[in-house]
Amino acid sequence: MNLRIAPVHKFREASMSRTYRAAAALAACCVVPLLFAGGLAHADNPAPYPGTLTVKSAYGFGETVTRLEQSVEANKMGLVAKASASAGAAGRGVKIAGNTVLMVFRNDYAVRMLAASVPAGIEAPIRIYVTEEADGKTSVTYRTPSALFAPYGNAHLDAMARELDPVFDKIVRDALVK
Repeated sequence: MNLRIAPVHKFREASMSRTYRAAAALAACCVVPLLFAGGLAHADNPAPYPGTLTVKSAYGFGETVTRLEQSVEANKMGLVAKASASAGAAGRGVKIAGNTVLMVFRNDYAVRMLAASVPAGIEAPIRIYVTEEADGKTSVTYRTPSALFAPYGNAHLDAMARELDPVFDKIVRDALVK
């Protein structure tokens, strides 16, 4: 019996190549069609989730963000965090359209939410997304709490979300009313 042993590095290269080709084929055959079937691959869908609301602001981007922050406080909610792609880009010397996410919640709601469903904790804080459009106008987008928590099918979460729906509506409305 005559055995030829290939060097280890050649075996690894061939094995890895087959692995990557198999993974690519799987993605092309299975994953990509699923994305298109579910609508996830359609980049132009402005509201891919139910309960997503977008409101145009009469104020500029910076003022809209400031007014929302003030409205969060005035409506007795907490600004848990704030993330801004445009501020981060500016810090690197890159100019992009205004883009900020305000993350809003309050501890008493967090305690109730977690008592009802620990997995639902991923939904908090609730995000309010502020974007500056190409024409300089500003939009505010958020998902209603009732839509956000509905998939959990939990009566306690649903009750809490019904309390929060008008709170988030008021935060946005108060901030955008002239």
